[in-house]
Parts: sequence; C-alpha cells; structure tokens
Amino acid sequence: METTTLTYKLIRKIKDDLFDEEFLHQYHLLINIGARDFQLSVIRTEDEKVLLLEDFVLPNLTSNEELIHILDQLFDSHALLKANFWKKIKVSIKNPKFVQVPQALFAEASIADYLKFNAHIDPTKEDVLASFNERSQAVTVFAMSSSLRAWLNSVYPNNPPVYTHQSAALIEGTMQFAEKRKDNPLYIYVDRFKLHILACRDKKLLYYNQFAIKQFSDYIKYIMLVMKSLNMDQQTSQVILWGYIGKNSPHYHEFYKYISNVTFGGEPDDLNFSYAFDEVPEHHYFDLYSIHLIH
Repeated sequence: METTTLTYKLIRKIKDDLFDEEFLHQYHLLINIGARDFQLSVIRTEDEKVLLLEDFVLPNLTSNEELIHILDQLFDSHALLKANFWKKIKVSIKNPKFVQVPQALFAEASIADYLKFNAHIDPTKEDVLASFNERSQAVTVFAMSSSLRAWLNSVYPNNPPVYTHQSAALIEGTMQFAEKRKDNPLYIYVDRFKLHILACRDKKLLYYNQFAIKQFSDYIKYIMLVMKSLNMDQQTSQVILWGYIGKNSPHYHEFYKYISNVTFGGEPDDLNFSYAFDEVPEHHYFDLYSIHLIH
C-alpha cells in the first residue's frame, strides 16, 4: 500500500453543547493510540464531565512511520488536536509490550530489564516508560515507539503528554469499579483484535492479561482457561463485560452459551455524561475513559 493512499475514518463523534474552545486550559485531553484505531476524549476537570468523544479507524499500517504519517494527517485536519492550551494531555498506548511490577519491587534503574521476560525491545527504536497504578500499587512498564513519542512531544512542545499504557488504564478503571462490589466477578474487555481479562479480590488485582484474537473461538478458549485457573465456575460465576460488543450481537449470544451470568459493565462512576452520550453504549470506550485515572 502506498503511504500516500493511507486514510483514516471517523466512525463516531459525540460533542456536548457545553464544550467551549475558549476553556481548553480547564480540560484534559485523553488520547488512545492503537495499531488500527485512535480515540480521543475531552474531560472538564472541575466536574469530571465528558465533553467530547471521537473514534477513528486507521488503515492496515505496517510500520511506525506509516502510523506517524496517518496521525500527522489526522492532527493537521483536526480543529483541536494540535492546540497547546490543554490543562493536561494523557496518551495511552495499546500494544503487547508491557509488564506489571509491584511498586515495592520497582527500581527505576532496572526499568528496561523488566520487559525482557515477555517482550523483545529494540533500544534504538523504542523507549521504555513507566506508569504508576495507584489502586493496584503496581507500576506498568511498557515500550512505545521512540519516533512516535518524539513526534507527539513535538506536537505539544510546551505541554508534554503524560504517557501510559492501555493495561494500566484498564486495571485502574476495573479496580475502581470493583471497589463498590461485594462479589468477585471476572472482568472482560473486548477490544478490536484483543481480549483483556481481569480479576480482583479484596481490593487487590488478582489477574490481568491480554490475548490476541484471530477467530471467535479464541474468546471462549481464553476465558475458559482463565476461569479454570482462578477456580471460577462458568455456570455460577459472574462476568462483567465491556468493549466493542453489542447486546444483540452474535458474539454476545455465543458468550451466553458458555457463560451463564454475563452482564455489561457501565461507564466510570466518577465521570459525568450528558444526554448527548445516550447513543453510546455504556460499556463502550471503558479503556479510553479510564485514562483519566492515571496521574
């Protein structure tokens, strides 16, 4: 595919009438970057109100250079993304190069060593970063493209983004959700091309992992595998589901064949949404919204 033919597509946009470009200095900009998609959200910090949501599908990219090229096009054509007046900018990276390290064992000098156990890192092309997870008392160590990070820093020279990882956002969001429950369900986030599974117990993270999905049977295979390892029963254990899956979709009905107690999760409790967001299913964009919990 020629780089010049690469295009992106806006598939959803919700804008609250209260959004005001004159007050960007009071807003947080949340950005979620994957290999095939890109989302952004804007939150007014004074009342944690979500004012803007946009979801883009990216083409089938084969390199970080192509990703930066398409993002450069998207940012150039966007009315807000290149503004430098945001109160804070938070960028979450979606990739499989991450590891969770207990805070008590984390040493900044060893940051690159933590990833060697489960990912190959090219230090000439990738930066290794860390993101603190307050609720799990852990540090998410992750890699991201050096050129992508340099490009984003160049877009916001006076307001460098806070970088985090999708796993950190999902863990923080799920643990916040779990705090108000008395039971211990299995939590599932269905992303595009990925499955995330989490479990919490006694306000502690018990399990987190992500799985690449190549065919639908992979969903059931991995869920059953994790449930078995956690001694959960597929007939009686509660499962909370977030992500890109509809209540009337074949995927959901297939889930229900194998797991009896499936219910959809909601939006983060501490965020506020106006009627403009009523058309967005509450279980969508949980990873994007949860970025706001990362400091």
